[in-house]
Amino acid sequence: MKKVCRVGALAIFLSFISILAIAQKGKKQKTDSRYGFHLKGKKQAFTKVPFEFHANLIVVKVLIDESDTLRFILDTGVSSTIITDARVANSMNIKYTRRVKISGAGEGDPLMANVSIGHSLRMGDVVADKQNIVVLDQDVLKLSEFMGLPIHGIFGYDLFNSFVVSIDFENRKLFFSEPEKFKFKKSMGVKYPMVVTQSKPYTDAIALVSNDQKSVPVRLVIDTGAGHALLLNTDKNLDVSLPDKVIRANLGRGLNGEINGHIGRVNKIRLGSVEMKNILASFPDSLSFSMKFPADIERRQGSIGCELLRRFVVTLNYNDGYLALRPIKSRMKETFEHDMSGMEVRAKGDKFNTYFIERIIPDSPADQAGLEVNDEIIFMDSQNVKEMTISEIYKMLSKREGKSIDMFIRRQGNLTLTTLTLRRII
Repeated sequence: MKKVCRVGALAIFLSFISILAIAQKGKKQKTDSRYGFHLKGKKQAFTKVPFEFHANLIVVKVLIDESDTLRFILDTGVSSTIITDARVANSMNIKYTRRVKISGAGEGDPLMANVSIGHSLRMGDVVADKQNIVVLDQDVLKLSEFMGLPIHGIFGYDLFNSFVVSIDFENRKLFFSEPEKFKFKKSMGVKYPMVVTQSKPYTDAIALVSNDQKSVPVRLVIDTGAGHALLLNTDKNLDVSLPDKVIRANLGRGLNGEINGHIGRVNKIRLGSVEMKNILASFPDSLSFSMKFPADIERRQGSIGCELLRRFVVTLNYNDGYLALRPIKSRMKETFEHDMSGMEVRAKGDKFNTYFIERIIPDSPADQAGLEVNDEIIFMDSQNVKEMTISEIYKMLSKREGKSIDMFIRRQGNLTLTTLTLRRII
């Protein structure tokens, strides 16, 4: 997907993925009116599918061929169906036709992957045939550890390109409508122009508003594969600069490694008649981000992720080129908060409900409380963490400045009790 989201310490940068050699070496698909994603049944024009929401990312249940139920992250801009855990593909005896190189965000080298063709995908009444699947050699994203439940892959562009898709974050439902039968209603909110380029949806509808009320429009990717609220590119050719107060941070990871940069707050953004203040934003280093996508630099000045999008009912119409947003009143009042503990947590074990400290920021509340990397968290405020999700843990760690949390941890077989006092870091 995705340290800038309210309920997660890291961002997963999924949309910025380029798969090389597929177009050059792949065979052209035969023309088929039902090729790709469509609704099961010729007369059906609409369906809805429930989703789970973890660490500010949309998770849907998918079947590939006759597989057991798999969990995939739904990403607006990922152009291929990607299985991130090769063990799943091995258990399905998937056969490969060629090797490909994948380039994504991060400071490391491109990855190698395998391509398999001719698969069926099903998500409720949404089905697709003759689909290519890309299987990573290594599970570098470790999405399951980040999100606290088994995650097997990512996909999205073909779905959004085949339907008008509405995302109801409040009720956790996706609505898929056949484009030719879809009729926009005023109750869906306000329309904003959107353009889809290289499989990614962009909008120019958002403007940054400075303290002196100067308004700067920015072109942003609409990115459901990111958990942050706002990401801004500060390359010298763009009219975007770092805020006066920032902290240096590891922002997350992409397919090619860690994303480093800064976290700060943007005074205000304007979206039509809607204004949102004191927005948390991440500012990635060019080495780990912009330089990976030189063709995007002129078009892309950043992205908006699910920490911002979840405050709306979102409708995306790739065919007619617009984004519609209807504010959720209760969520518009919520502040944008960063983790106040200074530590990152990962889920381990067969059920991903054993939690370990992955990283600690020096001089942060976690550091001052004497916590260390690799400590296993047992209880938080008398709550057994095995009965909590990782999202609930991060929500507790970003809830209220000054709150004290009793931490019961296991370190090298020994049990220790300490108290963590939350402090707003940015």
